[in-house]
Amino acid sequence: MRTIAALTRKEFRSYFHSPIAYIYLVVFLAFTSWFFFRGFFVMNVASMRAFFSLMPWVFLFLIPAVTMRLWAEEQKLGTMEVLMTWPVREHEAVLGKFLAALGLLAVSLVLTFPLAATVFLAGDPDPGPILTGYLGLLFMGAAYLAIGLFASSLTENQIVAFITGVFLTFTLFVIGEGFVVVALPSWLAPLFSWLGLGAHFSSIGRGVIDSRDVVYYLSVIFFFLYLNVLRLESRKWS
Repeated sequence: MRTIAALTRKEFRSYFHSPIAYIYLVVFLAFTSWFFFRGFFVMNVASMRAFFSLMPWVFLFLIPAVTMRLWAEEQKLGTMEVLMTWPVREHEAVLGKFLAALGLLAVSLVLTFPLAATVFLAGDPDPGPILTGYLGLLFMGAAYLAIGLFASSLTENQIVAFITGVFLTFTLFVIGEGFVVVALPSWLAPLFSWLGLGAHFSSIGRGVIDSRDVVYYLSVIFFFLYLNVLRLESRKWS
């Protein structure tokens, strides 16, 4: 655990030692604030439902932009081979990078709390759906991070890693959408509906915390982190 904690601190600090974290946070807050206030004043409703419905699409492009360099840059610079010679296990390296990226995601969500405060000042919303909505964003964002981290391990080209991360995430998101499910055979529809990233977020965003949704996101995170570990092990032995 100490090794993972040390790697997490190192990776998290590295975000703020370069423009990456600042660019991500500025772009993230600019997009979310503009769309939030645009809908807030147009609909004239004290609600964050539009904000939560927008976030999966914001994550779709911004999170792969954060993760695309995590392994791709290591491979391009040749520092991955150096890292693998240290007394660090593959799963520790993967968890260190994942937790650091999750920390950056958590910071970005905390910085949107003034939007929630605006809703409470303007009206009397139910705090339950807002709290669970943020929890759902954290779970969904963590799943996006795990997918993007795996995509970054597949190539040394950051642009290819970004495109691969967007493609994998988008595919997992849309396969559970209604327009896809209705076109499937009846025996396949429940499976695809369960596999969709967005379908599980919808219920959490409505204020319902279902253990099945939590298990789903944890399973996606574990699956792609495990694939990441296998990828590192295959490079080590090759």
